Amino acid sequence: MSLTETATSVSGAFDSIPIIDIGHASTHEERVALAQQTRDACVNVGFFYIKNHGIPEETIDTALSAMKTYFSFPLETKMKLHHRQGTLHRGYEPLFDSNIDPANRGDLYEAFVIGWDENPWPSEPIEFREALTKYYHAAISVGKFLYRLFALALDLPETYFDDKFKRSPVFRALHYPPQTGPEDDRIVGIGAHSDFECFTILWQEPGIQALQVLNSKNQWINATPIPGTLVINIGDLLSRWTNDMFRSTVHRAINRSGVRRYSMPLFIGVEPHVEVEPFPSCVSPDRPAKYEKINSREYVRKRLRAMYHQGNGTSGGPE
Repeated sequence: MSLTETATSVSGAFDSIPIIDIGHASTHEERVALAQQTRDACVNVGFFYIKNHGIPEETIDTALSAMKTYFSFPLETKMKLHHRQGTLHRGYEPLFDSNIDPANRGDLYEAFVIGWDENPWPSEPIEFREALTKYYHAAISVGKFLYRLFALALDLPETYFDDKFKRSPVFRALHYPPQTGPEDDRIVGIGAHSDFECFTILWQEPGIQALQVLNSKNQWINATPIPGTLVINIGDLLSRWTNDMFRSTVHRAINRSGVRRYSMPLFIGVEPHVEVEPFPSCVSPDRPAKYEKINSREYVRKRLRAMYHQGNGTSGGPE
């Protein structure tokens, strides 16, 4: 079955999120088999777990420990690196600094945002910079591998994305205080949205349910944390690139666990010069191209303006 035929035959009425073991990919044949599983998950759900991803547990634990210490500091200390002081939105984001879903009253999370370079760093905790940077680069290595699976899934050369993805990822260390009150009080951890980059790699704290994914039946499906896994979801830019073959699925986070929740999403995009238009394998006479060519930098800038209350629309925000 071709990619266009596969996309036509599904409805997005999933009730669970698939798990893909990427630990066996040393041969081209193994990667092709993984690409088929990946394609099915991207077309049907837009979300999937990966296990045996290769990021050491120690790297995750060290980053988490540094985050917990940093977010425990007084607000005035953290606000010294407020992200709106620069043009790249790097640094600290306080509670209710954004409101992704206009139907809500605010997003109940705080974050520290970094990119490849030009990052402001707090002086304390001392280990914060090293811990986050180490996790950041480990997750980027996972992203490089996933891009190769996506290329194979799209009938492209395996190395197609190699020169298009170098210094673009944005990482967010996130803290969600526990929420109280009814679920319809219009304050949630992060409102319903779709991510705007190509895809997201998310580590979420085990044992704390918060992330939910919306299926085509308008049902919220829990993306329950599974120890040893990462959650991958397709973003709007890759969905657009695939002519909506790959599903960019709406999701939200509501932390009603009674305890603090921490997560680490890495948003994977492409370099600013890349021009995005539907891939030939995603276009057919029955499914003509839906989108014109667009520059990736301009697309992301537009979505960032929407995210920070300078427009409207969905966002590539936290998980």
